[in-house]
Amino acid sequence: MELHVLFLLILLMNLGCVVSELSLRFVIITEIQEVELPQQIGRAMKVAEEKTPGTTVSDDVILLDRQNEEESYRKLCSAISKGVSLIIDLSWSPWEAAEELSSSAGIPLVRTVLGSQQMVGAFNSYLESRNATDAAILLESESDVDQTLYELLGRSHIRVWVHAGFTKDTANALKSMRPEPSFYVIVGDSAFVANTYKRAVKEKLVKRNYRWNLILTDYESLDESMLALPTVTLQTDPVECCNLLNLKEDCSCTLNGQKKQYILNNIIQYSVDVLIKIEADLIKIDCANPAGEMNATKERFYQVLEEDSTNNETLFFWDEERSSLLLRSRFILSTYKEVEGLQRVAYWYANEEYKLLPGVVLDPLRNFFRIGTSAGVPWTMVKYDPVTGEPLMTEDGQPIYEGYCIDLIDKIAETMGFDYEIVTPKSGSFGRRLPNGSWDGVVGDLTTGETDIAVAALTMTAEREEVVDFVAPYFEQTGILIAIRKPIRKTSLFKFMTVLRTEVWLSIVAALLLTGFMIWLLEKYSPYSARNNPDAYPYPCREFTLKESFWFALTSFTPQGGGEAPKALSGRTLVAAYWLFVVLMLATFTANLAAFLTVERMQTPVASLEQLARQSRINYTVVEGSTVHQYFINMKFAEDTLYRVWKEITLNATSDQSQYRVWDYPIREQYGHILLAINASEPVPDAETGFQQVNEHSEADFAFIHDSAEIKYEITRNCNLTEVGDVFAEQPYAIAVQQGSRLQEDLSKTLLDLQKERFLEQLSSKYWNETARQACPDSDESEGITLESLGGVFIATLFGLGLAMITLAWEVFYYKRKEKNKVQALDSTIEKTEAFVEKKKEKLPSKEAENVAKIRKRKKASGNMVKTVTIGDQFKPAGKGISYISVYPKEGYRP
Repeated sequence: MELHVLFLLILLMNLGCVVSELSLRFVIITEIQEVELPQQIGRAMKVAEEKTPGTTVSDDVILLDRQNEEESYRKLCSAISKGVSLIIDLSWSPWEAAEELSSSAGIPLVRTVLGSQQMVGAFNSYLESRNATDAAILLESESDVDQTLYELLGRSHIRVWVHAGFTKDTANALKSMRPEPSFYVIVGDSAFVANTYKRAVKEKLVKRNYRWNLILTDYESLDESMLALPTVTLQTDPVECCNLLNLKEDCSCTLNGQKKQYILNNIIQYSVDVLIKIEADLIKIDCANPAGEMNATKERFYQVLEEDSTNNETLFFWDEERSSLLLRSRFILSTYKEVEGLQRVAYWYANEEYKLLPGVVLDPLRNFFRIGTSAGVPWTMVKYDPVTGEPLMTEDGQPIYEGYCIDLIDKIAETMGFDYEIVTPKSGSFGRRLPNGSWDGVVGDLTTGETDIAVAALTMTAEREEVVDFVAPYFEQTGILIAIRKPIRKTSLFKFMTVLRTEVWLSIVAALLLTGFMIWLLEKYSPYSARNNPDAYPYPCREFTLKESFWFALTSFTPQGGGEAPKALSGRTLVAAYWLFVVLMLATFTANLAAFLTVERMQTPVASLEQLARQSRINYTVVEGSTVHQYFINMKFAEDTLYRVWKEITLNATSDQSQYRVWDYPIREQYGHILLAINASEPVPDAETGFQQVNEHSEADFAFIHDSAEIKYEITRNCNLTEVGDVFAEQPYAIAVQQGSRLQEDLSKTLLDLQKERFLEQLSSKYWNETARQACPDSDESEGITLESLGGVFIATLFGLGLAMITLAWEVFYYKRKEKNKVQALDSTIEKTEAFVEKKKEKLPSKEAENVAKIRKRKKASGNMVKTVTIGDQFKPAGKGISYISVYPKEGYRP
């Protein structure tokens, strides 16, 4: 009895051991490029067997060759025909053949990822929340590149450029990429991320806030000191590292680059645990005739995964939509600022939607556009150092610009809230169609994506509208204008004398002399003159001597007149005729002087393009290859075409020739002559040369035909230049964008707002400042007559003043000389008289003695008095009968 019981017990124990020995077989699909993964799978299987006693775990790795999927499928069928418990798909994207086989045979299939795909997907959510349109992603290896592309394919709306590693060529590719990426993302472990970021800073690629983003796939901390600008970082919670190692959450964890191995260990162990829990069977499947043998196992397996996913404490979660068993990572999104350092802004699980922490508001991102422009005055000009005169450069060695367009760009960027970079075309200027159909210049850069916006002196043409879109014009007053140097008027202080010719002035002088002589003659011989008929004029009358007659004739030209006129009728008749002559001559001189000076100031060589074309004295030119040059070429072609058509019509026998029978050709041919004259003068290479040539021709015999806006700007800066005629061939300037660009509408609204604010008017007054013109001499032609024109009048007045002073000096000298002669004559007479007096002198009366003493004292004072003075017309000695002659006045001498 006891023997039978012992035998039964041993049998039951053997049966229990047989039942507890569970055999599991995994078919694992991997990409053929991941050559190291099969070894890691083998190590994971061993770990699972060690942790699950009584369970045999085997695997069959299928290397998926995307180029030869039939062979890979054949290997898959061969593997499951040996028996399968679970298919684990580690490929980069779902394999449709495996999914169909799983569905038809009921084999549980689990997808999972071992790389950075989950973190890339999480960061994609952040980028989409920032309205990103494109991004450049830098990864460690080519396999990471493929994994990332498969992860984002069909799930992301962002256009991506993915590259493995970072070299000099990578930096050049990023710099030349058009359109420039909105965001840059570095994905890898902390060492790769730090090294790549530092090289990007060195290559001057890090230029904008929050545009460079760092994704750290390991659990190392980030070195904040290397960050140059505000940056966004994404990491997983370091607690995950402890969970992968089955350690406490506060452990000090480092995986040393074995993260993929530990994820693989945990996911296989978890799959083994689930399969044991549902008591899965090992079933052989025939690919040719799958009958859903494992449907029950599949349903129970997925049910357990869903139940476990409700618990957030598990390491993995089940994504039913993607049939994936994924790591329940906790993502930490942080922003870095220099002052604040790293600040956590978002924290979410892999099975949750991205969201910011409560109360967190991210700094707004400014869009970035490359704006094309072309050099032109005053639209876009290189800025120079006011001290050294050297052009100013940016940190990248690019010139700094200023001008109307630059100010407009600044205002638009401020209003729309974006950053920008000025780009000038490598070939061409504003844009023209090349023989091969492509475009150069600013338009060409837009068509190739080199720039996003073009703000320049760009005219709207039908050809350009075929390849780019134009916004509403921002400048509507441009066209073609003629610039010429102001004629240098010959200034003369006696210019007022040139109003009358020399012979007229001589005739006036002759008339004055003749009239003065005739007045004296008539006054002398007329019996009724005041001289010859004093009884008729009892009061004092003017005596018309020859000198007085000339003075009367001269002063008759003045407003106060000549004074008292002659009394005789003949003299008055002459004076009346002479006064009429004076009035007419003064009126003629005044009128001609005003007209002469006015016409001189208003005089210009030509007044329009038509006059310029008809004359031959003034040469003119344009900038070679410019729009102005092309305008005259086109107009010449139009004239030739019209002439040919008119000629064909008039010579056509079938037409009614009487309608076209005219004496002259009905269309004026001027542009052909203009183009010939331009070619004869040779077009200049640039506008600066054209203005220089105009300035060098001081005789105003050279003109420059160019853009009206640039000419008006140059005129405000150069006092020697002036414009001729009106603006013709007017065309507006407009902003251009790429065809179909969403910026067109936004720019149009912004320009309308700027017009309402009168900002465009302020820009025009800034660069075409008429007040600056007032600093020029003769800037206002209505100022009046200059001193140079009438300076001779003042000189004549000063000459008269000087002559008067000289005359005064002569009068004083003459008067004193005359007085001295009188004194000497008296003294001589006294000495001669004393010779007749007796030797015994009689004493003179006291009064006479005083007078004589005075005279003698004066004689001593003047040392060079002549002792002998003749008194009267002649000297007559006294006769013998005369002993004394008194020469003193009766009442005594009074000096």
